[in-house]
Amino acid sequence: MKPGYGEVLLAEGNPRVREEEERLVEEFRRQLDEGMWAAVPTTDPRSGRREAQMVKEYADIPSDAERVIFFPRASGG
Repeated sequence: MKPGYGEVLLAEGNPRVREEEERLVEEFRRQLDEGMWAAVPTTDPRSGRREAQMVKEYADIPSDAERVIFFPRASGG
Protein backbone atom coordinates (compact mmCIF):
# COMPACT_ATOMS: atom_id res chain seq x y z
CA MET A 1 0.00 0.00 0.00
CA LYS A 2 1.22 3.46 -0.85
CA PRO A 3 0.21 6.36 1.41
CA GLY A 4 -1.57 9.09 -0.49
CA TYR A 5 -2.89 6.82 -3.24
CA GLY A 6 -6.37 6.35 -1.76
CA GLU A 7 -5.78 2.88 -0.38
CA VAL A 8 -7.31 2.03 2.99
CA LEU A 9 -6.44 -1.12 4.90
CA LEU A 10 -9.70 -2.72 6.07
CA ALA A 11 -8.37 -5.96 7.53
CA GLU A 12 -5.29 -8.09 7.39
CA GLY A 13 -4.42 -11.50 8.69
CA ASN A 14 -3.23 -14.98 7.90
CA PRO A 15 -6.02 -17.07 6.34
CA ARG A 16 -4.32 -20.20 7.71
CA VAL A 17 -5.06 -19.03 11.28
CA ARG A 18 -8.72 -19.78 12.00
CA GLU A 19 -9.49 -16.65 14.05
CA GLU A 20 -7.79 -14.39 11.53
CA GLU A 21 -9.56 -16.06 8.60
CA GLU A 22 -12.91 -15.57 10.35
CA ARG A 23 -12.14 -11.84 10.63
CA LEU A 24 -11.14 -11.69 6.95
CA VAL A 25 -14.33 -13.51 5.86
CA GLU A 26 -16.45 -11.18 8.01
CA GLU A 27 -14.89 -8.06 6.48
CA PHE A 28 -15.17 -9.50 2.96
CA ARG A 29 -18.89 -10.16 3.46
CA ARG A 30 -19.44 -6.74 5.03
CA GLN A 31 -17.94 -4.99 2.04
CA LEU A 32 -20.07 -6.97 -0.42
CA ASP A 33 -23.18 -6.35 1.70
CA GLU A 34 -22.44 -2.61 1.47
CA GLY A 35 -22.57 -2.89 -2.32
CA MET A 36 -18.87 -3.06 -3.11
CA TRP A 37 -17.27 -5.25 -5.78
CA ALA A 38 -14.14 -7.26 -5.03
CA ALA A 39 -11.16 -8.09 -7.22
CA VAL A 40 -7.77 -9.72 -6.76
CA PRO A 41 -4.86 -8.06 -8.60
CA THR A 42 -2.95 -10.41 -10.91
CA THR A 43 0.08 -10.13 -13.18
CA ASP A 44 0.55 -12.15 -16.34
CA PRO A 45 3.96 -13.84 -15.88
CA ARG A 46 4.71 -13.78 -19.64
CA SER A 47 3.87 -10.18 -20.45
CA GLY A 48 3.99 -8.56 -17.02
CA ARG A 49 0.57 -7.07 -17.74
CA ARG A 50 -1.42 -6.22 -14.62
CA GLU A 51 -5.06 -7.22 -14.49
CA ALA A 52 -7.68 -8.12 -11.89
CA GLN A 53 -9.81 -11.18 -11.26
CA MET A 54 -13.29 -10.45 -9.94
CA VAL A 55 -14.34 -12.50 -6.90
CA LYS A 56 -17.85 -12.90 -5.52
CA GLU A 57 -17.12 -15.21 -2.60
CA TYR A 58 -14.29 -15.49 -0.13
CA ALA A 59 -13.60 -19.04 -1.35
CA ASP A 60 -12.90 -17.65 -4.85
CA ILE A 61 -9.83 -15.76 -3.63
CA PRO A 62 -6.67 -17.53 -4.86
CA SER A 63 -4.55 -18.89 -2.01
CA ASP A 64 -1.52 -16.91 -3.19
CA ALA A 65 -3.35 -13.56 -3.35
CA GLU A 66 -1.67 -10.79 -1.39
CA ARG A 67 -4.72 -8.53 -1.29
CA VAL A 68 -8.31 -8.03 -2.30
CA ILE A 69 -9.38 -4.67 -3.65
CA PHE A 70 -12.91 -3.41 -2.99
CA PHE A 71 -14.45 -0.71 -5.14
CA PRO A 72 -17.92 0.78 -5.59
CA ARG A 73 -20.24 -0.37 -8.32
CA ALA A 74 -20.78 2.11 -11.13
CA SER A 75 -23.84 4.26 -10.60
CA GLY A 76 -26.33 5.29 -13.21
CA GLY A 77 -28.84 3.47 -15.22
